[in-house]
Amino acid sequence: MMETFFICAGIALLLMMAPVFYRIIVGPTAIDRIVAVNVIGTKTAVLLIIIGVIFDNVAMFVDFALAYALLNFIGSLAAARYFNKTRPVYSADAAGEEKVS
Repeated sequence: MMETFFICAGIALLLMMAPVFYRIIVGPTAIDRIVAVNVIGTKTAVLLIIIGVIFDNVAMFVDFALAYALLNFIGSLAAARYFNKTRPVYSADAAGEEKVS
């Protein structure tokens, strides 16, 4: 009975990932895509825990989930820092023309 609940919870979590793929593909900005990938990574870590519960080996899957979540977090920070440094900053001058500062 409990195993069926966790299988249904895992399938529901997997289905909730589908709209996030739309945000990864459409964007519109790089930050939107980074956040969407981070959401997918977080849901994947939770799915790893659910798989561990289903297979009665939670300890091993918690280790995998923590390692995956840490890599996901560090990757998101690195991507956000990269896009923050490479994005051009625009400002409007007195004439109303945009220029790169």
